[in-house]
Amino acid sequence: MAQVTLLPGQTEHTSRVERKRRDSFGMFDGYDSCSEDTSSSSSSDESEEEVAPLPSSLPIIKNNGQVYTYPDGKSGMATCEMCGMVGVRDAFYSKTKRFCSVSCSRSYSSNSKKASILARLQGKPPTKKAKVLQKQPLVAKLAAYAQYQATLQNQAKTKAGYNALLRYEGFENDSSLDFWCNVCGSDIHPVGWCATSGKPLVPPRTIQHKYTNWKAFLVKRLTGAKTLPPDFSQKVSESMQYPFKTSMRVEVVDKTHLCRTRVAVVESVIGGRLRLVYEESEDKTDDFWCHMYSPLIHHIGWSRSIGHRFKRSDITKKQDGHFDAPPHLFMKVKEVDAAGEWFKEGMKLEAIDPLNLSAICVATIRKVLADGYLMIGIDGSEAADGSDWFCYHATSPSIFPVGFCEINMIELTPPRGYAKLPFKWFDYLRETDSIAAPVKLFNKEVPNHGFHVGMKLEAVDLMEPRLVCVATVTRIIHRLLRIHFDGWEDEYDQWVDCESPDLYPVGWCQLTGYQLQPPAPQLTSLQLKEELLDGEEYSFLQGASDQESNGSASYYIKQEP
Repeated sequence: MAQVTLLPGQTEHTSRVERKRRDSFGMFDGYDSCSEDTSSSSSSDESEEEVAPLPSSLPIIKNNGQVYTYPDGKSGMATCEMCGMVGVRDAFYSKTKRFCSVSCSRSYSSNSKKASILARLQGKPPTKKAKVLQKQPLVAKLAAYAQYQATLQNQAKTKAGYNALLRYEGFENDSSLDFWCNVCGSDIHPVGWCATSGKPLVPPRTIQHKYTNWKAFLVKRLTGAKTLPPDFSQKVSESMQYPFKTSMRVEVVDKTHLCRTRVAVVESVIGGRLRLVYEESEDKTDDFWCHMYSPLIHHIGWSRSIGHRFKRSDITKKQDGHFDAPPHLFMKVKEVDAAGEWFKEGMKLEAIDPLNLSAICVATIRKVLADGYLMIGIDGSEAADGSDWFCYHATSPSIFPVGFCEINMIELTPPRGYAKLPFKWFDYLRETDSIAAPVKLFNKEVPNHGFHVGMKLEAVDLMEPRLVCVATVTRIIHRLLRIHFDGWEDEYDQWVDCESPDLYPVGWCQLTGYQLQPPAPQLTSLQLKEELLDGEEYSFLQGASDQESNGSASYYIKQEP
C-alpha cells in the first residue's frame, strides 16, 4: 500500500498586524514556515478543471526575472529555509538548493536573529547579537499557536490543541471525508517528504479518477505553498525527551499527611508526568503521580533547607541504582524579599483547599518558612497537631488576599461550624482578633493566557492525579480557571492556575501515549441503582480520612474484569 502524505489545503492569508502579534508570542522560534497557514497558488475554479499533461518546458517558478522549468527528473520538491516557499528543487537557488531566490539567500545571511535561531536548533551557541528568546517545548508552542489561531480566526471547528481537521488535496469543497489528525503524529510530513524518502505520492482512491495527470495537479497546487520544516518530526521527538530519569530520588509531599514530605523514587516518566514510588514501599504500590514541574516535588535536602517538616525514611542506605535528582531539574520559584513587610503567623487570607480543589476557603498562615514558603491551614477543619497544614509559596497563584472571592463573585467557603452567615470578613477578623495579610504581598501577575470559557482540554484530576480527563473551561477569573470534568457533576470541578503543568491541549494524551479518561456516562439514579442490583462488583472510592477526601459525595467505579 502506498504511503500518503497528508496535505491540509487551507487558503487563508494573515495580515501583517496579525503576523506581528503572533510572532510576539514567541511560539515558532526558527519555524517561520509554520507561522502562516498553508496557502494555495491556484483558485478553486482552476482546480476543478482537468489539468493537461505537463510539458517538459512548462514554467513553474519565476524568481528575479528568471523562469525555471520542471526538469522531469527525480530532483523532487524543496523548501526555502528563509520564506518557507515550496517548489521544485531544481529551480532553487545555489548548489545546496536551500533558498528559492537570491533575495532569500541574502536576507537569511543578514538576519542575525534567524541565523542564531537556526544555530540553536542545530546545537550551536547563539551569536552575541542574537536576541535570546524564551525556550519552550516545540509541542507546547504548536498547541498554543493552534489555539491562538482558532480564537483569532474563529476556527474552533478546524483546530483543537494538537489536532487539526484535514482534507486531502483534490477534494476541493467536498468536506464529506475530512478527518482529524494529530499534527505532531507520525502520519504528518512536510511537503517533499515523499520525494526525498523515495515514497510515491498518490491521491486517495475515491478521487483518483478526477484528474488524468495528478503529478501536474500537485505541482501546480504545492508550488509556493507553506509547509512544515524539514526537521519537524525530529524536533517534536527531541522536545519529548525529559530530564527526569527512572531511579532518581526526590522529595515529594506525603499524600497521607500534607504537612510533610517524603523521599520517593521515579518509577516511570510519561509525557513529563512522573510516577513516584515512596522509598519505603516494598511492593511499589504506594505511589504518587505529578508533573516534573509540579510545586509538590523538590530536590533531596529541600525540606531541611527551608525548615519544612520531613518524614525520615526507615531505609538508611540508598538502594543500588538510585541517585539524587540534580537540583537544577526542578521548577524554580520567583525570588522574594522578606526583609521588609512580610507575611506573619496568624494572618488571614483566602486559599484553594488542596483537599477540595473546588473550594476557596478562609485560611490562616500557621508558619513562615525560608525562601518565601508558607504553611497554611484551613480555618475550622485543622487537626490539633497541624498534620493537615499545607505548603504554598508566597508567589503561588493558589492564595489570595482577603476579599478576593467577594470582589470576583466567587463563593467563599467559611470555617466549618461558623454560624454567622453570610460570612463577613470584617466581623470574622474582629471576632478572631486577627489581621488580613497585606494585599501587596500577593502575586498579582496575570499572563495573557488566551483561555476562553467553553474551551476543551485534557486536565489532570488532582484529587486522583494519575488520571487525565476530558475537561472544559467553565469560568475564568484573571489567571484562575474553573475546570469541569465532562460527564461529572459540578461538585467535582477544580480551580486551577492557567500555567499549571497539569493542563494539556487536546491530543496531548495521544501524542505522549498517556491514557485519556473519557467523559463519564450520563446515568440516572434509577440506572445506577439497576446496575448495582445486577450483582456486578464495584469499588467505593473515598479518602482514608476526612482530611484525604475531596469533601464531595463519593462515587462508584465499575471494576473491569
